[in-house]
Amino acid sequence: MKRVKAVIIRTKYWRPGENFLDRIVDAVKDHIEEGDIVTVSEKAISTAKGNIIDEDRVKPGRMAHLIAKYWMRYIWGYLLGILCHLKHRNLRNLRNYPLDEGSKHKQVALTYAGPLQALQWGSEGGIDGSNLPFTYVSLPLKEPYKVAEEIRRHIEKKLSKKVTVMIIDTDKTYTIGRIHFTPHPNPINGIRSFGSVIAYIIGRALKLKRRSTPIAITGSRIEVDLALNIAELVNRCRGSGAGATVWDMARRFNVPLTEVTWEMLEKIDHKPIVIIREIKKKGL
Repeated sequence: MKRVKAVIIRTKYWRPGENFLDRIVDAVKDHIEEGDIVTVSEKAISTAKGNIIDEDRVKPGRMAHLIAKYWMRYIWGYLLGILCHLKHRNLRNLRNYPLDEGSKHKQVALTYAGPLQALQWGSEGGIDGSNLPFTYVSLPLKEPYKVAEEIRRHIEKKLSKKVTVMIIDTDKTYTIGRIHFTPHPNPINGIRSFGSVIAYIIGRALKLKRRSTPIAITGSRIEVDLALNIAELVNRCRGSGAGATVWDMARRFNVPLTEVTWEMLEKIDHKPIVIIREIKKKGL
């Protein structure tokens, strides 16, 4: 990987209805240079676009109840979780998987991502509840390339800077040899999306190299392996915000699982944007 510099951009929390295009420009205007790669969190964009669902309003069906009660608590809690080398605290959370909230969440996964994705233990089909309040979850972007291009054009129009824009999700891509695969439904070309929960189990069980997933790149062409390296670097720079999982988030604020508020999240340091800049060799 080329030598690069990561410029971490801190912003306020983006609530639904936020003009994320203007927020991005305002955040980067004093930092950006021609040719930079501007990376943005898919979760932050989805939240700002209102691409979220309140699971408290969902009525779960029988299949969702069965997945929550048996598949999550026993198959993931005692078999697949161990096979996939999950941390002890995650195993403990799975063995005590909440039946009411969990059933509603699995119904959302069944409806929006399908049965195989619903069998995942978290981020089913890119559906994610971390860093969101109450019983809200975000959905993956439907047209990530279109959104990335909107961001790129807005930056060029407002700041007269030509940049590359990359949208990244924390869901992992696994690599074996030259093959890259992910359970995320919308990765960039060159990364295979297949099998949903099966891809996750294979990648984790075999301890394959795993990196965060770029879901859209516009403004220039970036080779897949380099894009994955950038995505993982960005993920490390951003951290997990209020928590990597809804359990971590509730523990951080010392509240029940569904009682994190917008105001609590606004107190956390948010880093939805990271600028990646190549370090040029001296004399060149």
